[in-house]
Order: sequence, then C-alpha cells, then structure tokens
Amino acid sequence: MKPIWIVDDDQSIRFVLEKALAREQLAVRVFANPRDVLAALDDDGADGPQVLVSDIRMPGGSGIDLLGSVKERLPALPVIIMTAYSDLDSAVSAFQGGAFEYLPKPFDVTRAVDLIRRAVDESLREAVSAGAQADTPEMLGQAPAMQDVFRAIGRLSQSNVTVLITGESGSGKELVARALHKHSQRGAGPFVAINTAAIPKDLLESELFGHERGAFTGAQATRRGRFEQADGGTLFLDEIGDMPFDLQTRLLRVLSDGQFYRVGGHQPQKSNVRVIAATHQNLEERVRGGAFREDLFHRLNVIRLRLPALRERREDIPALTRLFLARSAKDLGVEPKRLVDAALARLVAFDFPGNVRQLENLCHWLTVMAPSQVVEAKDLPPELADGAGVPALPAQAAAPARAAAPASMPTLVGGPNWLSDLERDARSLLEAGSPEVWDQLTRQFEAKLILTALDVTRGRRIEAAQRLGIGRNTITRKIQELGLDD
Repeated sequence: MKPIWIVDDDQSIRFVLEKALAREQLAVRVFANPRDVLAALDDDGADGPQVLVSDIRMPGGSGIDLLGSVKERLPALPVIIMTAYSDLDSAVSAFQGGAFEYLPKPFDVTRAVDLIRRAVDESLREAVSAGAQADTPEMLGQAPAMQDVFRAIGRLSQSNVTVLITGESGSGKELVARALHKHSQRGAGPFVAINTAAIPKDLLESELFGHERGAFTGAQATRRGRFEQADGGTLFLDEIGDMPFDLQTRLLRVLSDGQFYRVGGHQPQKSNVRVIAATHQNLEERVRGGAFREDLFHRLNVIRLRLPALRERREDIPALTRLFLARSAKDLGVEPKRLVDAALARLVAFDFPGNVRQLENLCHWLTVMAPSQVVEAKDLPPELADGAGVPALPAQAAAPARAAAPASMPTLVGGPNWLSDLERDARSLLEAGSPEVWDQLTRQFEAKLILTALDVTRGRRIEAAQRLGIGRNTITRKIQELGLDD
C-alpha cells in the first residue's frame, strides 16, 4: 500500500499524526508546505499517496488550492482537509473541491486515525472497482429497449449533437452519457458530470461557471467551473429539470454562443463543450407549469434517448445480477455468491422501483449479509422474500421522483402505517399554518434514514451511503446540514 501524505506547517501536528499512523502500521510521508507536495507529485520516482491529509492555511499556499491541483492529477485520491478555522466558507470550499472529509482542529487523534482509515478503505475500494470495470462490459442489455439504446449510441458516435436522456432515477442515465462520450470524437477529452439537484442554488452558479478571486467571501483564488473543466470534452448535466430558473437563462446563453462569465468576472470565457443532459422528470409538463424555460428545453431536446426502467427489461436481470455479484465480491475480496433459480425468479418478478441502482445495492447487500455461498429465496431481504404479497404505495403518497411508477411499486418494509403517520403529521402542520412544512418533515425523514444506516454500518459512512444509494459526498453534506455529526 502507498503511504499517507501529511501536509501541515505545524511540526507538532505532523509528528503526532505520523506516530499515530505508524502505530497502525501505515506508512507516512510528511510535508511542510504545498509546494513540496506538488514537487513530489512531479517527481517520476516518487510514489503517490494512498490518502492526502492537508492543512487549509499554510505559508506558501492554501490547502484548498492544493486540493484542486491534486484532484486534477489524481481525481480518485481521497483528500482530508484540516483547519483550525472551522468556518462555513472553508467547509464549502473543501467539499466543492472534492474533499473526502473535513477535519476541524483541535481533533481527537483516535478519531483522526479512524477517518484516515476510512479514506484508505475508500481508496483501495476505488482501485479494485476500477480494475473490475476494466474486465467487465460497459453496459449489459439483451432486451429490445436496451438494444435500441445501444444502436442510438452507435449512430451518435460521430456526432457532437446535444442529447437529452430521460428515464427513472437509478436506470443508468450517467452510464449512457459516459458511453456517448467515450465513443464520440471527444472520447480523448474530459468527461465532467454534475448533478444540478444536489448542489445548493447559491453554489451552483459558481460550480458551473467558476468564479474570480474575491467574488464572494471565501473565494481566495480564481476557480474554473465545470464548463471550463470540460473544454474539448463532454459536460453531463444530471437532473437538469431541477435547475433553478434564473440559472436556466445563463445556461441557454452558453449553449447559444459558447460564451459565459465567471462569477465576479468581466471577461467573457469560451468553452468548446458538448452538453448531455438527463432528467427523470417530464420536462414538457415543467415547461407548461412555468418551472422550465421552453427555449432551453428545445435547445436541449435535439436528440432524446429514453432509458427503460428495469421492470421493462426483466430479461436482463439475471445477467446484471451475476455482474453485480461478481463486482461486489471483487470489491470485498471474497468469492461471488450464486443465486438458486427460485431466488433469481423472485428478482426477475420484482418491480425494482430504484431500477438498476437498487439491484446493484441489493447484490452488495447479499454479498455481505447472505449466510452461505448459495443464496436461496429465504435469504433475500424482506421486501423480496414476500414476493408479490408486498403492499403497494398509495397513489397520493408516491414521491415526485417516482410519479411515473406503476401502482404495483412495493412499499418500504413495515407496511403503510408510516405513511398514515406522515399524512397525519403533515395535515396537522398544514392546518396549523406552520411555516416550511416540507423542510421540517424532509429533515426528519433524512435524519432518521441516515442515523439508521450509520447504526447498521456501525458508523461507516461510505458503506451507509452505498446502502442508501447515495454518494459519499452527499451523506457527508447531509450529516453536516442536519447537525448529526458528533
């Protein structure tokens, strides 16, 4: 395993962490400033880090700037940012730059070592996953609907036309976008993805278009946005239907003439980018409702690819299950599990409201939790073990993201009682005129989900995020927003 790199101008911090990690039999290399780190990365003979732990304020350079430079060279490297200045701007800048975690000083050494351990585990998992992906096909699908998608990707391989991918959440829209990029003339250029629904409105403009130094509090250096990062390649705008209306105007202008301004900037920037957008929503309805610009819709809707839900391609479930079980086993360093015919039949009959992502998470659950190498029907999780007898969600309780799902979509474990409780509480708050009812109930729901997942995984955030079907940065951000951190 490669060493942990520690960057801090405080010699005592370097000493304490080096000794603590040495006791854990982890190799360590220490640096006093960012310049030495970048020089070491430039040195062909230097072994890069497994994890980078950096202070945020140091003479001769900023940890945030170092984070950006390192991420350009090593995008998958987990970076932990330390600082004695525990302010919002520092935290936002760290996570915007792709930090694995944010560690305020003074910190408990044991907790710091546990965090570094988690980052090491993530780094090793990413490396194994990259190797597994190299040995497996890009996409699987024998169903006619998927063959239509494959043919469309082939036809678009020589085109730079804008593409709009539609389909339910978890159906694999980003995978299709990556395939479109890889097989296009821009395949050698960067593929940059951004989920417009996952970033707060106040940060999304800077994330897309970048900002100039001093544009706002915490903008200590000029930062390139996603459009500049994707120059010569492809920019994937996921969940485009949730983009704030005022930003839709700026996006339309970029798509029209290729020019934009950084936040706080006065010089126009140009970027040669192919845009691929995706959404699970009905954009025509959002246009009619005034939530989405009609001219932007027509600009994006040049070629539309509809990705089928997993329940529309049930014949692909056995092959996908074998692929995900093999990939999960390789990630965990164990032998892959095998499903008996009865168990596989249950999977094929299940509607999978979470689509391919839900099936992948299920396979990871089986790899960890199934008691034997051969998985029988009784070993499946409760929502599948009961087969067709699982109760359905009431139509009025269906989430907006699942509006197009059929009425047979199974409810969560525990039956519909929780929905009745939710309806009662919502009605009580609404009739009482309570402000921000949506935010109140959503925060309670998210907090309960995350706390339960952390309890199941014994505090392991990465595993909790995987089981919930969200990204590691998302769970970290939610834990901070909801005040769930210790």
